[in-house]
Amino acid sequence: MQSVQDECREIPEIQNDRGWGGALKMRSGALSEVTNGGVEEDVGKESLMMELTRLVQKVMKESSWWEKRGVDCSILTAAFLSLVPAFLLLGSSQLLWFSLGMLLMGLAHAIITVKGTHLASHGALCESHTWAKFWAIFFIEICSSFSAQAGIHGHIKMHHAHTNIIGLGDSSVWKIPFLPRIIYLFMAPLSVPVITPLVALAHLKGNSLGMVVRTVLMIALGLYSQYWLLINVSGFRSMPGALLCMLVCRAMFSIPYIHVNIFQHIGLPMFSPTKRPKRIYQMTHGVLNLPRNPMLDWTFGHSLISCHVEHHLFPFLSDNMCLKVKPVVSKYLIEKKLPYQEDTYLSRLHLFFTKYQELMVFAPPITELVGVQ
Repeated sequence: MQSVQDECREIPEIQNDRGWGGALKMRSGALSEVTNGGVEEDVGKESLMMELTRLVQKVMKESSWWEKRGVDCSILTAAFLSLVPAFLLLGSSQLLWFSLGMLLMGLAHAIITVKGTHLASHGALCESHTWAKFWAIFFIEICSSFSAQAGIHGHIKMHHAHTNIIGLGDSSVWKIPFLPRIIYLFMAPLSVPVITPLVALAHLKGNSLGMVVRTVLMIALGLYSQYWLLINVSGFRSMPGALLCMLVCRAMFSIPYIHVNIFQHIGLPMFSPTKRPKRIYQMTHGVLNLPRNPMLDWTFGHSLISCHVEHHLFPFLSDNMCLKVKPVVSKYLIEKKLPYQEDTYLSRLHLFFTKYQELMVFAPPITELVGVQ
């Protein structure tokens, strides 16, 4: 199967889509759709996905660099700059200032490791492929203590390419059936900072020696840098104290992070690998938006919270561009009588709490979209 980049070259403004599982292209004057499974289907008229793509392209062409990338890059820059006062405040003997430093560092860490890592994995921070690779390694390995190769493969090539396809991109990676609901939803997420580098090391099995060495060194660099700054800038006097501070800051937003990852896909229609619907039906049925939330939207990014449907339809867009095309996408889907699913954070939490066994333990039922397969 040809690469995602090759599939997208025929459509202006789509070249930066490094994570699109399916693409549209022109062939001999006729319109074809390359589905997620790599099968081409000729259509006599403009497909729904192509029509929506043209509307989004129009918005992109009318947008400035600031709207496409500048806003999100500025938020990430502000997060890095806020680390300076955070380290200094953590050196205070006053509880109030120390707590403020802890909060500031936790907030910055969440923005950098969730929003930054997510955008970097999609190559949404820059035009250059070389710089995109650099930022992916920087954000995923140094900042987030995970393997860039494994992260991109799992998120881009599996989750996005096979969203809600049983056994492929069905979000089952987030399920831990043996954990009770209280522990899974409210306690286990706090261990994410410890589990993440361990999982990264497990994913290195079978990789080249150069890849293993690079990943281990980058993860070690990220962890040691924070530890060194806590000791030498913040003035921590003991290793346990510095490590505990690192754990608290890194786990501060891990509970909503896990919630968001399961709320927006699990419990929605799941499809068989052999009977998957076309992309636009797959994404509109299998993805859900949460409402705007000032804290989560700016910390995790619009594409993970209030524009998740838009993100799965057009994963190459930055967070700010997902927000900008949201009215266009929602209006189009509603006009075409396609699902545009939205639900509140508390509503999803209540659903997962009351139906934990059904959603997080038992195998999900397979949905068949009669008439649109």
